[in-house]
Amino acid sequence: MIELSAKQFQKEIAPRLKEALGLANVHQVPRITKVTLNAGLGKGLKDSRFIEVVEATLTRISGQKPMKTLARKSIAAFKIREGMAVGMMVTMRGTRMWQFLYKLVGLSFPRVRDFRGIPESAVDKQGNFSYGFREQLAFPEVSPEEAEIPVGLQVNITTTATSHKEGMELFRALGVPFKK
Repeated sequence: MIELSAKQFQKEIAPRLKEALGLANVHQVPRITKVTLNAGLGKGLKDSRFIEVVEATLTRISGQKPMKTLARKSIAAFKIREGMAVGMMVTMRGTRMWQFLYKLVGLSFPRVRDFRGIPESAVDKQGNFSYGFREQLAFPEVSPEEAEIPVGLQVNITTTATSHKEGMELFRALGVPFKK
């Protein structure tokens, strides 16, 4: 696996993608625009300790303070009121985004228990990538001693790709381990 950075992408990955996709111009090569980490509060909605753990976990993993996502409307069956915090999210761009991608591909995926590769369905028809982690222990910043409450995370990688094929080529070039 190669070191992931914006310079490495432009020097090594973009020319290979241009060739592989048969594009006329290097500016047509699909690029990553942002990485979003989401964590739903779910059953810990009323528990302030759980909310603190989720916030601390996202801060440790991303290096940024997470933003609370609020409910848009009330749902009595789930005991949710409009304006209530139902999740947390972090959006990374630039250098932090590339550092996170490097850790995700090189460290986090290999640490997932019983990992057999990522299904191709993780890349949607627009070429964006989505993958969910059942617990935060796959990330090197979180030690098992500190993680007393398991937190599920969703990683979304937004790209400029226009098709599933372009997205797959981009993520393969970045070293994402897909199932054979």
